[in-house]
Amino acid sequence: MSSEERPERPHRKLTDPKAMRAIAHPTRLAILEALARREPLTATEVSEMVGESPTNCAFHLRTLAKYGFVEEAEGGAGRRRPWRRAHIGFGYDENALEEPESRIAAGVLTSVLWEQWLAKIARVNALRGSFPEEWRKVTGGSQSVFWLTPDEAAAFEEELTAMLFRYRERLEDPSLRPAGSFPIELVQFTFPFDATRTEGD
Repeated sequence: MSSEERPERPHRKLTDPKAMRAIAHPTRLAILEALARREPLTATEVSEMVGESPTNCAFHLRTLAKYGFVEEAEGGAGRRRPWRRAHIGFGYDENALEEPESRIAAGVLTSVLWEQWLAKIARVNALRGSFPEEWRKVTGGSQSVFWLTPDEAAAFEEELTAMLFRYRERLEDPSLRPAGSFPIELVQFTFPFDATRTEGD
């Protein structure tokens, strides 16, 4: 099946606790990041990008495939087995999960993701001074406070997601990526401003 015939990959919404537990693993998350940068990739190629052995990466790729996160790609020959993402990203709504098992799995996944995001932000901050000037100017963080209702906060996140998805075609089709473009990651945290305050603060 050609890229023109292949249906557009969705943004997956997770509800299955087994899938959430499967992806709550640093190496598997790193493999999905590697595939987001370049795909298809074999286990050996993935191993060079994530710093794990090819055998270990092959095991994790099979696990990701079992739970629908990756799929075999075209172009395999002999023992060469390339993989691609089955979707362009995933999300989940802990508040919409009714089953206790799902809520527990989502909590574990959230902890793993937050830990990885915060560690990555710390690494970026440590390395930012070595970035080329044009990227150093647009790399950073900001903090803002707004007075919003819960419904308005939800609408804001939906609008921001819609804006980012204007570029989703570039995730699927490398030929659409302009010269000089690089993968950019946006990590957003939204929370009630007073949530971390204790009585007396």
